[in-house]
Amino acid sequence: MSAFSALLQNSRRRLLYNLFSRHCSRCISTPSSSSLEINVDLSHPTYMVWGSNTGVGKTLVSTGLAASVLSSAASSNPAKFFYIKPVQTGFPADSDSRFVYRKFSEIFLRRRGQASSVASNHALKASALAAKELLGAGSEDEKLERSEDGLKNLCWYEEMRMRGEETQVVGSELVCKTIYGWKEAISPHLAAEREGTVIQDLNLLESLQRCMWLGVDDGSNGRKEGIWSLIETAGGVASPGPSGTLQCDLYRPFRLPAILVGDGRLGGISGTISAYESLKLRGYDIVAVIFDDHGLINEVPLLSYLRHRVPVLVLPPVPQDQSDNLMEWFDESQSIFGSLKEMMLSAYLERLQRLQNMPKKARDNFWWPFTQHKLVPEEIVTVIDSRCGENFAVHKIELARDMGYAAARFGHVMFPENVYEPALLCAELLLEGVGKGWASRAFFSDNGSTAIEIALKMAFRKFSHDHGILLDSVTGNLVERSLVFKVLALSGSYHGDTLGAMEAQAPSSYTGFLQQPWYTGRGLFLDPPTVFICNGSWNISLPEVLQSKSLKLENMIFNSCEELFNGSRESSDLARSYSTYITQQLCLFLGSEDHIGALIIEPVIHAAGGMHMVDPLFQRMLVKECRNRKIPVIFDEVFTGFWRLGAESAAELLGCTPDIACYAKLMTGGVIPLAATLATEAIFDAFKGDSKLMALLHGHSYSAHAMGCTAATKAIRWFKDPQTNSNIIARGRRLRELWDAKLVHQISLHPAVQRVVTLGTLFALELCAEGHDAGYGSLYASSLVRMLREDGVYLRPLGNVIYLMCGPCTSPQICSQLISKLHRRLNEFSQANA
Repeated sequence: MSAFSALLQNSRRRLLYNLFSRHCSRCISTPSSSSLEINVDLSHPTYMVWGSNTGVGKTLVSTGLAASVLSSAASSNPAKFFYIKPVQTGFPADSDSRFVYRKFSEIFLRRRGQASSVASNHALKASALAAKELLGAGSEDEKLERSEDGLKNLCWYEEMRMRGEETQVVGSELVCKTIYGWKEAISPHLAAEREGTVIQDLNLLESLQRCMWLGVDDGSNGRKEGIWSLIETAGGVASPGPSGTLQCDLYRPFRLPAILVGDGRLGGISGTISAYESLKLRGYDIVAVIFDDHGLINEVPLLSYLRHRVPVLVLPPVPQDQSDNLMEWFDESQSIFGSLKEMMLSAYLERLQRLQNMPKKARDNFWWPFTQHKLVPEEIVTVIDSRCGENFAVHKIELARDMGYAAARFGHVMFPENVYEPALLCAELLLEGVGKGWASRAFFSDNGSTAIEIALKMAFRKFSHDHGILLDSVTGNLVERSLVFKVLALSGSYHGDTLGAMEAQAPSSYTGFLQQPWYTGRGLFLDPPTVFICNGSWNISLPEVLQSKSLKLENMIFNSCEELFNGSRESSDLARSYSTYITQQLCLFLGSEDHIGALIIEPVIHAAGGMHMVDPLFQRMLVKECRNRKIPVIFDEVFTGFWRLGAESAAELLGCTPDIACYAKLMTGGVIPLAATLATEAIFDAFKGDSKLMALLHGHSYSAHAMGCTAATKAIRWFKDPQTNSNIIARGRRLRELWDAKLVHQISLHPAVQRVVTLGTLFALELCAEGHDAGYGSLYASSLVRMLREDGVYLRPLGNVIYLMCGPCTSPQICSQLISKLHRRLNEFSQANA
């Protein structure tokens, strides 16, 4: 069995471009913007040839591909190549389908093999002027029927049969077709207007689809070996079609993979890149760029720009002598067209494999909202490959360009029980990255605060499951009990500003009556020890309840941040002090009727609470104690995740893993909202059951939206790849130091500075302020903020705390410039407030 046949036999499931559902192993479907159902045959490679401009050699490429496919087909397994030209002007004097037909015939006779071959050329519809030119003057022209789009229905056909060395051997077949033809050699929209025809996009798409299926669909469910289809566009990528719609928009409903014929001439680099971007922004997959050599080496800047994402093939120079029959040129180009054919075949097989594997991968990786996974067999998972019908505007940066691609390809689709590649890739990257070693499921939402509420739901269910709260102890049946769940959390932490997330944090400026009148604070909130740089060294500040004269000074002062994260600290007196305090507090609380259903912490850094760094040893002791008591552990990594603190996940810094973790912000590079809650398989299993009511009934209309997942996929890969992020050190697990250590030391000695925290991409300092000038409501830093804005440094203070955050890819030089400006302005600020 061939690779094609094996793939097709194993891919009998619903494959969609849009929300339209169709059980079919051989096609994918999409409603176009005008309600036409587009069926794209997946049983064989089908490609569209685009040009960066008119006159760049699209038809030469089509001819070379046809010859490569048909001449390489074995006599025992003949091939069939369909060449379709939907729109042709200058017809019939200039007919690309006739060119392909005639040149292929010449090439075949020149390379005559054992098998015979048949080539044919068809013209289906033409304007009255073009029809008269083709058929000749006379009454026969008047008898031609007019189609609904105003053109003449032609019955024009020519054929050539070519004998091979063994005339009895059935050979390959080339079928060339022109669908619409106009006489005048001008832009199609202008030719249609001048020759009295109005072609609606819907009619053209219907005709093209009918032409693509005719002769290919033999009623079998598998692949008819050796079939290829190639559709060649007219002019350039953005040339108008007959209705005036740009061709790159006109053919979007098909979203056929593309071959882009570039321009090797002067100015061709710009034209080729523009054509490439126009196609990508509309959701097309470009398999290769190919053009003929004009001696300008255009391929070098093109390869640099494309970053080797798309192969660039260069053909020999095309002879300019009109009398040259191009046979020697096609011979010289034979290997190039052979390589292009193999690229196209490989891309087709890879696409088919991806579509086939997506349902199983989806069931293994996703946690769909409002879904009972036990009731979703693999065969009902809908694979969504694309969507058309929306337009997208202007894109200025690379990440936005990829989002534009996703917008053009998918727009918005409902997520439950569906799978589409951006969401699947994003989930896999999350589980292999920040969730590596512990997480098995990714639940998507729209923002960090919501991700926290989802995590709380997950944790409370797991706690109930593990502690026998869900089942009646006598009957074993599910019961609903009137219990009060609370969280174990830290004072100063912040987990979001939705109502439920606020309940999981201690009283603060964010939870006061003005912000949240319903707030009650459903938790046991412990005062954590914090660490910071002061006077050049790292210091621990203990809350009053932990202060003790017996604690040794060497446990409280550190020379470097690395010492703080050292695992050997767990055997220290301070670790035992932490553990005792945590145990005592839990024992006191658990004497009440409430349950601690989850531990929730911001690992290492309390962000919105004032950029306080919590002693990592204390948080490790918290996690360890909760593990012993079967209390699920939630890491709120909305702020700290994705290299914010110098590691992909703050869990790596702590040296312990959660049961549930929440991510957002940097996950998409900060350009579009998206969040994810990752969970262990044990958490996921707590929601399995025979009733949908056991499922996690939570979700959003925009769960796992394609643009966000595409942006996340790009950002996650970009951040961790040393080729795109020079800040990744050789081992690939940490960022290099971004903030100048000497300058950080100097700032920590400044009399106006109370404390400094620097870790990964974060630099924060707290200004010395007294009384009402301290805290979140303080305006003490306002004048300093204004000074820095004059220097082009824009930041948002947290009261008397100011902080700088760079990106994971920001160069250390830029970071040094920022804190140099800060240091200089601190002196001015200090003098003004003296």
